[in-house]
Amino acid sequence: QRTCIGNSGNSSYSLRPGKSSPLTLGVIIAEENPIEPELFLELEEETEGAPASSLYLAPNSCQGRCLEAFDKHHPCHCNAHCPEFGNCCEDFESLCGHEGCSHSRDAINKEVLQSVSEKIYRADTNKVRKEDIVLNSQNCILPSETRDQVDHCPEPLFTYVNKKLFSKLTYTAFINLLNNYLQATGRGEHFTAQELAEQDTFLREIMKTDVMKELYGFLHQQNHYSSEQESKEERDSSGFEHVFSGEVRKGKVTGFHNWIRFYMQEKEGLVDYYSHIYDGPWDSYPDVLAMQFNWDGYYKEVGSAFIGSSPEFEMVLYSLCFIARPGKVCQLSLGGHPLAIQTYTWNKSTYGNGKKYIATAYVVSSIH
Repeated sequence: QRTCIGNSGNSSYSLRPGKSSPLTLGVIIAEENPIEPELFLELEEETEGAPASSLYLAPNSCQGRCLEAFDKHHPCHCNAHCPEFGNCCEDFESLCGHEGCSHSRDAINKEVLQSVSEKIYRADTNKVRKEDIVLNSQNCILPSETRDQVDHCPEPLFTYVNKKLFSKLTYTAFINLLNNYLQATGRGEHFTAQELAEQDTFLREIMKTDVMKELYGFLHQQNHYSSEQESKEERDSSGFEHVFSGEVRKGKVTGFHNWIRFYMQEKEGLVDYYSHIYDGPWDSYPDVLAMQFNWDGYYKEVGSAFIGSSPEFEMVLYSLCFIARPGKVCQLSLGGHPLAIQTYTWNKSTYGNGKKYIATAYVVSSIH
């Protein structure tokens, strides 16, 4: 009798600096001991059309700028929210700390995080109903067996998925993104006008959802945002190809943590489900599965994924944890069951004037 474990520790999720659109997406792989991510896309920061107010005397300094309003054209920032996003100017603490700009990242305690995550869980009206998916998880293996690359499951993971799900606006917008990215890392991706429009549509649709409004309302209450537009503009600088599409790096699958992507690739015969090491305690959706699989000839040793969640739900949870616990374990609660997410900050100084972005985040399935 095999028992599945509750820790999908070497799975990962990444957000990376964007270009001129909200979702310029790229993948960074992280193992149990994360290393500094590599920059796979050489992107240029948007400067065209910047307002005259951005042409201040010292763009990389907080001199005379403490408590200023957020402006996406500025290379670094000096307001109360920049510590959460890691995009403060280097002299922020010395020049602005005494004016109340600094903000404690741990001001949001564990109980508050668990409470808001339960609200987000209930607000996911686009999540899958129990009857909409039939899973065939088959064999659970031991963690020590994940490197063997043995197919323990002769049948597909998904026996049935209600295709009506994909007519939901955020699902449709998400699916339209899936053919916009290259499988192999290390090559720049050049987006067409249509692809950029698809990215804009996806961001616009998820900003309308109940889960995103729940997150914004919570962060606004915590004085993280003064307006919903500011919240949207902060998201304009990051992307998340990792969870949407997946890539191949050095002969291995990196990322690929989205159940919709998995289902569609499995249906096309490009994904072969091998086994799993963890199946979450949830008896409804979203659930969590940590699995092994082969994607178009490349192996994924451990890939955790929410099953039956909406695209916006995943984005909200990872965003919440990066804002509240950047670089730390973020303890949440979903449907009465504990769940934790670990985030890591990408702070490679050669890109983005030293700004910090989410490098990796992954589900730690249970808290003991």
